[in-house]
Amino acid sequence: MADARPAERGATAFLARWRVTLGFVAGALALWLAEPTARTLAAGVPIAAAGESLRLWAAGHLHKSREVTSSGPYRWLAHPLYAGSSAIGAGIAIAAGSIVVAAVAAAYLTATLTAAVRSEEAFLRRTFGDRYVEYRRGGEVESEARRFAWSQAIANREHRAIVGLLVALALLALKARLAA
Repeated sequence: MADARPAERGATAFLARWRVTLGFVAGALALWLAEPTARTLAAGVPIAAAGESLRLWAAGHLHKSREVTSSGPYRWLAHPLYAGSSAIGAGIAIAAGSIVVAAVAAAYLTATLTAAVRSEEAFLRRTFGDRYVEYRRGGEVESEARRFAWSQAIANREHRAIVGLLVALALLALKARLAA
């Protein structure tokens, strides 16, 4: 049993580090397997848009690796970027109109986001110690009171996620149109 931890850390580190690249692979597979219709798109797009809205809100508050962020959605969620990504994945799976795509999305999101959360929380505990532990317990954490800032969302490269989502939805819409 002693060897399980280093292997787990290795797999966790791999998944956390390669989650974006793996996302492109899962996305291509999802597009290939998708069977979108106007109805599935109408049901899935608002969910994906809500997920991206949560991500955008979080990115406009987050100062990565510089502080324990507790403003914006971080007041209620420890990982709003990942919660938003999960909603995007669910929305795309619904828009795709395929149970197989839903399974691919669920497997991808479960594996990569679990690994990312573990990796990120280990980093935050190492970097911020008691401040992060107190934040996770729901305690008061002194941090700069701030409002959402577009410049911060752009600094966190959230515009790339927006473009990626729009491209994915456009490809699903095109596939639905071609199949009709």
